Order: sequence, then structure tokens, then C-alpha cells
Amino acid sequence: MALPRHEIRFLLNGEDVRLDAVGAQETLLDFLRITKRLTGTKEGCAEGDCGACTVLVGRLTGVGLRYETVNACIRFLASLDGCHVVTIEHLRGAGGGLHPVQQAMVDAHGSQCGFCTPGIVMSLYALWMEAPEPSDAQIETALQGNLCRCTGYEPIFKAARAAAALGDPSADPLAVERADVASWLEALRDGRRVDVCKADDRAILPANLADLTEILAEHPDATIVAGATDVGLWVTKLLRPISPAVFIGHLPELRQIKRSGSALKLGAGVSYSEAEEALMAAFPHLANYWRRIAGWQVRNMGTIGGNIANGSPIGDVPPVFIALGAKLHLRSAIGRRKLPLEEYFIAYGKQDLRVGEFVEAIELPLGQAGVHHAAYKVSKRRDEDITAVAVGIAVAVREGRIAQARIAFGGMAATPKRAEAAEAALVGQPFAVESFEAAARAVGDDFQPLSDWRATAEYRSLVAGNFLRRFWAEQGAGEVAKLEGM
Repeated sequence: MALPRHEIRFLLNGEDVRLDAVGAQETLLDFLRITKRLTGTKEGCAEGDCGACTVLVGRLTGVGLRYETVNACIRFLASLDGCHVVTIEHLRGAGGGLHPVQQAMVDAHGSQCGFCTPGIVMSLYALWMEAPEPSDAQIETALQGNLCRCTGYEPIFKAARAAAALGDPSADPLAVERADVASWLEALRDGRRVDVCKADDRAILPANLADLTEILAEHPDATIVAGATDVGLWVTKLLRPISPAVFIGHLPELRQIKRSGSALKLGAGVSYSEAEEALMAAFPHLANYWRRIAGWQVRNMGTIGGNIANGSPIGDVPPVFIALGAKLHLRSAIGRRKLPLEEYFIAYGKQDLRVGEFVEAIELPLGQAGVHHAAYKVSKRRDEDITAVAVGIAVAVREGRIAQARIAFGGMAATPKRAEAAEAALVGQPFAVESFEAAARAVGDDFQPLSDWRATAEYRSLVAGNFLRRFWAEQGAGEVAKLEGM
């Protein structure tokens, strides 16, 4: 293999950036504001929650150059190798005037204090490029990750609708220059490992998946960074050192989505946004649940494998994937192995992950005839919030009786966990309201949840039982539960 490259290379607006002194913990936001003095990108929360730091990052994919909104506050600088970063300063209209999205915000009075405005403009800019005449649902999705405390959102919605009349996305610089940018990024692909550091803060980008196994064999205690939507907070909020950090978000082998007749296989590096189309096609019941995971920026960064690998008891993905019968593909320099997802979680902060091993892919079985599915989540606010209680439910019915039940909860125990007593209360029983009432009561034997700032133990227990009652109302009684805003 070629010698490592000791330099991070990317395009910032129209500038070719090459950095040889980059630490694992350096964020894109600090680089923009402190080093480059591009102060249009703001720091509001430093945890990927408010959207004031929103920028676009373009990267080459199998279908060409793709731009996505991301939170600069938790995006590490080292992860940008081979990317195009676009900030608010790069937006421009005809003759050097305001960009159509900016002008629409002015015309609609979509800004008061202005602090959040650059991030909102960048989110609307990304939407304008994808959907010049967006629906209200598309606007809402684009703004999920942007908080405004002054104007309310109606003027911002008006701006999103009006931007189409003020300019043509095909004439935008990102469209006009796309081929040139793509060629530049392609030229950066040298197939080499990247190894950079600042003092003792070290970042490593593997050349490929085989190289990743070698690196983890050499550095078994290294921090693996995919989307950084969790690890980013370790740095910005907990001030936790992560060096040496191994960045894997650029590896195409981990971003593959494959569907066969019997299974859907998601690479561990597939983001929530990338997974959505394939998941919704295979499991339509996940649609509302999936769109309630974080906000647009976080779904663009966060990965399926990362959400599973960190073992959080309130991760959004594990409960619903456990209910679907998911299996993990694990890999190390020694070889590969596969295990049911629920067996991966051992105790709080402890997973069945061997030295030098990483999550390579997640496999979801298809073609489950006669199975009723559901996925529910309760949180303090509807959008962009962490789970208080989440559940995935899969109930197989044969000739009017429940043949099999898989019910998995998040937020109810130290790990994502199946509700075995509730499952036992269902299996063999009629597909009837009485069976689900019994299962709702049995959940109390499965869990002794904790009280924290997200919810009390009593509330969690009540919600867990009510999820099963809701399931019957929707799946058995045929009632339409009016709970979409929950």
C-alpha cells in the first residue's frame, strides 16, 4: 500500500484548502470562524441542535456530487478530506446581489435578531436546489434542525415558497460549477491512508475497509468516528479527548445499500437520509418514525451503524430494528461474524464488541407475510428530540391467533431490550383487544425504568403499556389513532 498522506485536502467555497496540522477534535465551525474568519456561520448550541451553524458539504457518491446540510459545530475538520464546504458567504445572486433565497427572506421579513438567519438560509438553499417549489411538508423537513426564537416560522415558510419566483436553481453557481467541482474532488482521490495530527491529537482516515481492520488492530482503543452526531458532543460538551480517532465516513464500502429477495443490507456508514428510501420501500410503517429522528442536518450526518455501535439505551434505531429481527455483521483483522442485534447489547456502556472489531453492516429480513408492524416514539417535542420511550413491534398472526411477537423498547432499561413478558402474554392468544391489554400490563414485569429529565419512571411505564394499546387500535380494531403529532 502507498505511504500515508499527511495532509487534509478539501474545497472551501472557491478556495483549495490543504492542512497538515489537523487534530482529531478540531471542528469545522472553529476552523471557519477562527481560522478563516467566515463568521456568517454561528455557534448557538454546539451540539447539532439549533442549526445556526448549518453549512453545505458536497461529496462524491455513486450517483455523482451530492450536497447536504450539516452542523458545522459537530462536524470534525479531518472528516472533510475530499469534500466541498459551502458557507453562507458563498451564496450570491445575479450581478453580485443577494441570492434568491436571501432576497425572499428579506421580502418576507423572515429575520429579526438575525442570529439564526444564516443557518436558516443555508437550509432553505439546500431545499431550493432540490425542490424549487416545495410543499409545506418539504419546508417543514428542511427546517426541522433550525430553531428561531424571534419571528415564528410563517415568514420563513413564505420565503421558502417565494424563492422559486426569484431565481432558477439551474443557474446557481453550485449547479453551473458542479462538473468542475466534481472533477476537482475526483482528482483528490489518491487511495491513500491519511494520517494527520496537531501535537498529540491524531486523526486517521483509512484508505479502505481492509486498511481499517489493520488500523484498529494497531490501535484497538481508538475512537471510531462515522457521522460524529454523538462523538461530536463528547468533544464540545464533555471536553473528552478522542485521539487517536479513526474516521470512517468516507469509506464507500460502508455506505452500500443492497436488497435481495430475503434481506435488506445496510452498510454501517449509511446515513439516516441515505437509508430512508430503501427502508420505507421495505418497511412503510417506519416512515413517520424515521422522520422524527433528529433534524435534517443530523440525519444527513448520523449513521445507522453509529447509532447502534455506541450502545445508547435511547438510540432510535435499535428498538425498531430488533423488532424486525435485524442481525449485525461485525468485522476485525481476524475475520467476520454475525449475531442478532439484541445480543449485541450486554449492559449499559457494554456491547459484544471484541478487540479491534467494528460494525460493518446491518441485515434486515424481508418477506414476513402475515406480520403486523409498528414503530412509535415519545419525546418532549415532536421534531429533533431525543427519545423518552421508543418501541418497535412485530406481531405475526396465523388463523386469528398470535404466532409470534417481537417487541423491543428503548428508554426503558440500561440497553435496548425486548419485552419478553409482554411477548409471552401475546403468543398463542387470539388477535384481540384482551390479549393486548394483558401484554400492556405485562410490560410492567419487563422493565423498571429510571426517572430523568426526559421522563419519570411512572410516565415511561404508562407510555410503554399504551403503545401496545395503540398498536391494537391501529392494527386490530382498524381505528385511526389521532396521535401523529405525539
